[in-house]
Amino acid sequence: MNTIKIGIIGGTGLENPQFLTEFQEKEVETPFGKPSSKLICGKIKGVDVVILSRHGPRHTIMPTKVNFRANVWALKQEGCTHVLAATACGSLKEEIAPGHLVFIDQFIDRTTKRHKTFYGDNDHMPNTVCHIPMAEPFCKELRLLLAETAKELKLDYHPKGTIVTIEGPRFSTRAESHMFRMWGADVINMSTVQEVVLAREAGMCYASVAMSTDYDCWKDMEESVDIGMVMATMKKNAENVTKLFLAVIPKIKNIHCECREAIKTSLMGDVE
Repeated sequence: MNTIKIGIIGGTGLENPQFLTEFQEKEVETPFGKPSSKLICGKIKGVDVVILSRHGPRHTIMPTKVNFRANVWALKQEGCTHVLAATACGSLKEEIAPGHLVFIDQFIDRTTKRHKTFYGDNDHMPNTVCHIPMAEPFCKELRLLLAETAKELKLDYHPKGTIVTIEGPRFSTRAESHMFRMWGADVINMSTVQEVVLAREAGMCYASVAMSTDYDCWKDMEESVDIGMVMATMKKNAENVTKLFLAVIPKIKNIHCECREAIKTSLMGDVE
């Protein structure tokens, strides 16, 4: 059986040493610069994990400035085979209430200023183009495992959904929010697209748990949303995702998928 190591992105609370054994912090460099935070390495229920905070340990890095290439490369460099990501999102559907989890299976990219490939514009891999398949961007087997485990834990969840990732840092206008609904998007955030594409290029299985914090501005709220309500929902979401990841991580060794094979047939040119 192949050895697995799980990368966790998103500051879900799992960096708390009470969940980890053989805990250590590690500062690393990559060919693309420093990742957003030190890596927190250890074991959860006997499984090797590497935890990284996407926006920095104090959430100080705005979405456009996140060094997604360094983050994903750092996990690959540490030997990660799978990535579990958590992301806060706004809901674009009535049935996805604040506090619900969505296991994303598709994305719509509305970002404009970010690196979205490791290849072609750097000294490390300058003479290569990677046409990576994206019809099914997220690992289906990981997503199904997350949904199955969420059901066992009696969490409020949706087994699949389409996320639209916008550039930010501003939120959508009401007109944009209605447009995204017409396009069939279910939730909206500012971070997922680059991670899942780069993880596929790196040959890692990637799954994302989108945590609904509020309805996006398309919905006329019966009750006005304030920051206190959002923060309370985020706290509940973080607790639920921590519980979910702790239950899922020991099961990942039992699944098999083809995500890590995609990169082998997707390169054009010479990798130096």
